[in-house]
Amino acid sequence: MSSSAVRVRHARITDLPHVAQLAAEHARYERAAPPPSDLALRLKSLLFGSTAPRLRCFVAELDDAEIIGYASCAPEISTWGGTEYLHMDCLFLRDGHRGLGVGPMLMEAVRSEARFLGLGLVQWQTPAWNTDAIRFYERLGAEAKEKLRFSLPVD
Repeated sequence: MSSSAVRVRHARITDLPHVAQLAAEHARYERAAPPPSDLALRLKSLLFGSTAPRLRCFVAELDDAEIIGYASCAPEISTWGGTEYLHMDCLFLRDGHRGLGVGPMLMEAVRSEARFLGLGLVQWQTPAWNTDAIRFYERLGAEAKEKLRFSLPVD
């Protein structure tokens, strides 16, 4: 496969079942709990439920037919920086499609979205054990910041 057969575009409502499936594969890959069974419906609300959706999602589509990867992002605020930035929540490519130039295409879509929104920075995280992803991000010129991410249920 060559990356010329792949295009990256904004996700459409009809893509959401595929994005939900990729998110489940992503969770398995990262050894995390699976997403909720109604993820496609939840994403529909977040991506298409208002005139100013908070979440953005890009898909990598092979030969105008198969969705092989996705990236999602949303604007956030940095108190320390006193500025907004684009937080990339997910970037995932199916096994067999990594290392072929598709990841940089998804990253460029995210960077372009940041530019479109007038944001000068993209931030994200990856598990410390994911050395392939770390090498990929470092090749792009990204710098790592050591932190642990916590999660606290409200109820």
